[in-house]
Amino acid sequence: MLRAHKFIWVEHERSAKIIAPFYVKATAARHCPNWTAATASSCIRNSELIASASFVGMEGYVGNSVKNLFDPKVFLAKVGTGKTILKFHKNQKVFAQGEVADTIFYIQKGRIKLTVLSQQGKEAVVGILEPGQFFGEGCMNGHPLRIATTTAMEECVITTITKEAMIAVLHKESTFSELFMAYLLTRNSRIEEDLIDQLFNSSERRLARLLLLLAHFGKEGSPQPILIDISQETLAEMIGTTRSRVSSFMNKFRKLGLISYNGHIEVHNSLLNAVLHEKPQIDRDEPTSKV
Repeated sequence: MLRAHKFIWVEHERSAKIIAPFYVKATAARHCPNWTAATASSCIRNSELIASASFVGMEGYVGNSVKNLFDPKVFLAKVGTGKTILKFHKNQKVFAQGEVADTIFYIQKGRIKLTVLSQQGKEAVVGILEPGQFFGEGCMNGHPLRIATTTAMEECVITTITKEAMIAVLHKESTFSELFMAYLLTRNSRIEEDLIDQLFNSSERRLARLLLLLAHFGKEGSPQPILIDISQETLAEMIGTTRSRVSSFMNKFRKLGLISYNGHIEVHNSLLNAVLHEKPQIDRDEPTSKV
């Protein structure tokens, strides 16, 4: 029996049955000088069966390929080569400023506080990171030591990835590279916005913006209460002012109905409107220095 060595796979099985017989006939005419019409119907019937089987086989192959597509979130959620999953308790340090930097971290659950200590002993909070964010990536840019201290603000689950494993997956998996690049671009934009805010806005407006960011205004879904236990001292460090001024501003915001306390800070839409439209309740410029 004549066998076709190549088959044309198309998207639909019925199309495969139509194309295959003509392909078998053409192949036989080229390679079988004794080809006769008597053998045509037999070969065509067999080619239909083979084409159908090939289609089913290819369909299974494509299905398995789809199932095996690389998922960055799944990759980050599982232990593997160069990866570990760690749990941190509230106020537990992940790493300290000055330690050797050779690992990247990814937050699965919880929030992380970044602090920097100056040579004079002054400490400042430079950021609060949330689930879905990376940190410690400075080691990939040639930083041999950590330039900040990271501390869990609540119970955290964190994936650690060695520098070598991170570089390997970035080269191998384009979807992971896209995820990481999107994070870096978003982080860079946030740093630029923070710098502009620090240079041109009063401490009162800086506090209002920080509260809006912590409540996730501007992101998908409705704004959420600020559930993390964040002190007025931490808020003061993040906007570069004193705790007494933060306390004064918070009381002012509450009296104006811009925020409320119910175990946690709840930010209202009116605070966003006040910031966007520069209402007089929130001063744009302060008569005194921005401290």
